[in-house]
Amino acid sequence: MQNRTVAEVMTWEVVQARPDTPAQELARLLDVHRISGLPVVDGDDKVMGVVSRTDLPVPPGGRAAPAGRPQPAPRRTAGAGAARGTTAGEVMTTPAVTVHPEHRVVDAARIMQRRHVDRLPVVDEEDRLIGITTRRDLLRVFLRSDEQIRAEVVEEVLGRALDVPPDDVRVRVRDGLVTLRGTLAHEDDIPPAIGLTWRVDGVVGVVNRLVPRAGDDGAPYEGRLRPSG
Repeated sequence: MQNRTVAEVMTWEVVQARPDTPAQELARLLDVHRISGLPVVDGDDKVMGVVSRTDLPVPPGGRAAPAGRPQPAPRRTAGAGAARGTTAGEVMTTPAVTVHPEHRVVDAARIMQRRHVDRLPVVDEEDRLIGITTRRDLLRVFLRSDEQIRAEVVEEVLGRALDVPPDDVRVRVRDGLVTLRGTLAHEDDIPPAIGLTWRVDGVVGVVNRLVPRAGDDGAPYEGRLRPSG
């Protein structure tokens, strides 16, 4: 499972828009295809950005489109703004967060978690759109509930591998994101706890709230860590 690739789970036929696609047409495409977002491509099929329901303007006297998960990005197109934008090029989030088909599914899931997106356009070596993968596509690969993930972290990582007393660390899992909160005997025990948790199938992120037991030297680690390597 750890070595399955995006190419194995992605959708090859993609609902897409051009920069000059009107906002009204964007809303229609999202409704007809029952999707919450779509990529915007140029004349060479290179991905320019992504439009989600929350990017679309509210029609006069109307209501906002159903809210989906926001898709923050480093910047928006100059002069953009959902309240004023009338085309895909004006309201899209850019640059788009993309992946390549050879990326591992687990890595794509972690990109989604870190970047707070629900879909990733899949591009070739020249950044041309060839498909799309969604959070749902990736989670189907794992087929593991949060409770199953939590049980493995508690029993195999903290219990068997690190010999941590049961009450020292609390483990919370939500949508594959694991939060570890508590104390370990030494500061040097924290990196192995994080690294081994990352390796558990189904884990897409780790939030570290572990601290060394009082009296150990060094400042505690804190925050969300990425796997090494």
